[in-house]
Amino acid sequence: MTIAVTGATGQLGRLVIARLKETVPASGIVALVRSPAKAADLGVEAREADYGNPETLARALAGVDTLLLISSNEIGQRAAQHRNVVNAAKAAGVNRIVYTSLLHADRSPLSLAEEHRATEADIKASGIPFTILRNGWYTENHTGSVGAALAGGAFIGSAGDGRISSATRADYADAAVAVLTGTGHEGKTYELAGDEAVTLADLAAEISRQSGKNIPYRNLPEADYAAILAGFGLPEDFAKGIASWDADASKGALFDDGRQLSALIGRPTTPLSAAVAAALPR
Repeated sequence: MTIAVTGATGQLGRLVIARLKETVPASGIVALVRSPAKAADLGVEAREADYGNPETLARALAGVDTLLLISSNEIGQRAAQHRNVVNAAKAAGVNRIVYTSLLHADRSPLSLAEEHRATEADIKASGIPFTILRNGWYTENHTGSVGAALAGGAFIGSAGDGRISSATRADYADAAVAVLTGTGHEGKTYELAGDEAVTLADLAAEISRQSGKNIPYRNLPEADYAAILAGFGLPEDFAKGIASWDADASKGALFDDGRQLSALIGRPTTPLSAAVAAALPR
């Protein structure tokens, strides 16, 4: 059996490849990437696969049994890019697609959800057996700002008291590997989220505890937060997106207490304390 992973040089993709190699022979793993040269260190076969170039996708998927479609990072182009992959998979005779979607994609208010809904529909319409992994928020989306919070003396955001059931990329990678190498997952949709549900105030408190500095959480109006992010150099649309996702989180959009992720990976999800420890500047 050959398992192919799209976006294999991305942060999640690299973790999936590394964990797959612990379970199946490297000869049965294919990394699908835009630049095979960047995948040389993965230790598996790398094939060029450009979401926007169906010809590369047809070649890349030849002989593939199971495909992990890690969602593209190009917001706004994802639906069309994913459709290209699904169509190529059908033409190549791929036997199963596993897709990384978004937590509660069918009803999520997040602006990110629409493209995920479109891809889920395309996969189901393809007739290819599938499993949908609706990944919740990555803890790293917030712990990536630990350094800035320490430098600025506060952790800022617009999530209010919203409880966020995030998990680390490693947790989600383990879930993907469990589904790719296990049985009984066909036709299922998993709502994946962390065991803990924490607020950004909780995160700030944990940063304070581990750093020995007083780092309060400062909640901002959505527009103000977006403006500050843009001032840091983020593209304006992306800054507005981040602020809107926080605002949605304040209303519970990133909360889930089903614990399907820990059940799937057979262990508790990574606690906030460990994620903060990993993010603190060395």
